[in-house]
Amino acid sequence: MSIRWQAKPFQALTLIELHDVLRLREDIFVVEQRCVYHEIDGRDPDCLHLLGHDAGLLVAVARIVPPGDDGLPHIGRVAVRAEHRGRGLAQELMDLALRTLLAERGSRRAALAAQAHLQRFYAEYGFEAIGEEYLWDGIPHVDMRRTED
Repeated sequence: MSIRWQAKPFQALTLIELHDVLRLREDIFVVEQRCVYHEIDGRDPDCLHLLGHDAGLLVAVARIVPPGDDGLPHIGRVAVRAEHRGRGLAQELMDLALRTLLAERGSRRAALAAQAHLQRFYAEYGFEAIGEEYLWDGIPHVDMRRTED
């Protein structure tokens, strides 16, 4: 398996890529996790999108949202196609996110809203929980920050 990784601003996504990104996120966050919410939240046009393709099939995605009130870019919508999990793609995707942040912003500092059961995974990348666990669209989450480069 040879994954082709890319980081693209929204405007550079082809229509097929946009379709595939939204479909993969919907398959995971809405259907698989049985979470009925607005997957298309209006933030995508401002984001940098991370894509992983395997033989032309989109298998992994994430997005980097520009800094918010906290001054940090946010990594979000991190997803790997179900049949491609367990192969280290989530780790490769997070490595790409941190490299992209460094290249684009000069720093790997960032924030994210982690599903609570993934807190340990994100901690491996230097993210620390800030605050208590909370429900977001019915799923337990915890806010996390990476404050070091």
